[in-house]
Amino acid sequence: MALLGGLLRFVRLGSPRAIVFDETYYVKDAWTMLMTGEPRNWPKKAGPLNLPIDQIFAQGQTSDWLPQAEYVVHPPVGKWCIALGLKLFGGAGNPFAWRVATALAGTIAILLLCRVALRLFHNLPIALTAGFLMAVDGLGIVMSRTGLLDNFVMIFVLGAWLCLMGHRDWARARLRQSWAKDQADFRLHYRVKVIQSQGQQGQKSRVELPVATTGPFIAWSWWRTGAALLLGLATGTKWSGAYFFAVFALISVLWDGWERHQAGYGSWLQSAVFRDGLPAALLMIPIWAGTYLASWTGWFLHDDSFMHNWAAQHPGQGLTWLPEGLRSLAEYHRQMWRFHTTLHARHPYMANPLTWPLQIRPTSFYWQKITGFPGLCGLAKDSPCVAAVTSLGNPLTWWLGSICMILAIVIAVVVKHGDWRIWGVLAGMLAGWLPWIQYMNRTTFTFYSIVILPWMILAICYVVNWLRQNSDIILYRQTMIMGLTLLGLTSVFFYPLWTAMPIPYDFWRMHMWLSSWI
Repeated sequence: MALLGGLLRFVRLGSPRAIVFDETYYVKDAWTMLMTGEPRNWPKKAGPLNLPIDQIFAQGQTSDWLPQAEYVVHPPVGKWCIALGLKLFGGAGNPFAWRVATALAGTIAILLLCRVALRLFHNLPIALTAGFLMAVDGLGIVMSRTGLLDNFVMIFVLGAWLCLMGHRDWARARLRQSWAKDQADFRLHYRVKVIQSQGQQGQKSRVELPVATTGPFIAWSWWRTGAALLLGLATGTKWSGAYFFAVFALISVLWDGWERHQAGYGSWLQSAVFRDGLPAALLMIPIWAGTYLASWTGWFLHDDSFMHNWAAQHPGQGLTWLPEGLRSLAEYHRQMWRFHTTLHARHPYMANPLTWPLQIRPTSFYWQKITGFPGLCGLAKDSPCVAAVTSLGNPLTWWLGSICMILAIVIAVVVKHGDWRIWGVLAGMLAGWLPWIQYMNRTTFTFYSIVILPWMILAICYVVNWLRQNSDIILYRQTMIMGLTLLGLTSVFFYPLWTAMPIPYDFWRMHMWLSSWI
């Protein structure tokens, strides 16, 4: 599945040879970070013909940045990832190099999702189904073929979730081993209370009631350490990673407490708070925060970075108890926060977060008329030729995923009377979508939803797994084959609109199933 997804992401990765949507910020920032250590401003126009900077940058003239540091509103990790691709694959003159890091991230995400699904459902065909849906989804393909930041957030949080699932399995095994040892060595771990009672036949019986300890210490593990590190990198790419840290850490601690209860230990809720929650916080928060702070190393090292000397220039202002460097960074963050929470500029493709799961208003990244009749345009020479990049997920996957998200909750709560795996399905939605509801009036875009794509797919897999266990096997297999075939053909149909393939305008218009997609 990763090979299939990789082919869909890497083939013609350099097309279009143009700055696509917000690549104007992140690719150029990454290039100046690689060249000078920090993002630099760019003129609006440059060159002997005074052409737009994005146009001449795409043509290979990539050295026109200004000496002033740029005011950037996202942390640097994702841009350093793009910069690594620029370094390894020929620099900013090669559009393939702009996008290779995101393409690699999107391909690795397929492997990670397969592994998450396998841990959740213990069924290889369902894990492969998850990988297939990820491999052929349009939003996953577009975000992997464009030099933006969101793909890095997605892979970091997905990797962190896989680590926390690894911690759960490790903690569960340790609790069960400890419980078995406690039972065998009751003199250390049990009080034995002898209850004398009259039996049916007048004989006395002896009943031993074990009173368990709280069990072993499971708050710290390498799995949890890795998760905190990855969540720090996610937050160091976009601040939305902080929501994932909060939600994932809480669910992980609740899992610890529940596994104590399932193993047989008493006072599990109290232990979840004091033996698991607080020590886990003491481990994860410093690693997460330290990783985030370390991502700003370049900013600290360059005296001309944006607002680097703010504290020296504003004595007695800001958080005066901090050293000057941290005080300047804190003020910079305050301004970034104000930008993000007050961004209300109108944009033709802005989309209310409530519409993201249904892909109501996808973002048009690129749309150009093409001269001549290359590619598929040769099949309809009476129609204008166009090339488009539209960040639209496979509509069937997203619509089905939205339905399955609701069905999964119903199955877990009503049918199964509590199923821990539902948190494996809901975690990404709780962290990657729900917090955006507070910004209903902010300028937001549907492509932000790439971070919830893995969990939309897991919702489908959850329902599929339930059907596998509760329906006729022949009917189940036939339904799966037909469903995956239909989803695959839908992706084939939309693939030209995801990859800037030249197509007749009439063919492009056939894909606009909803007027809001135009």
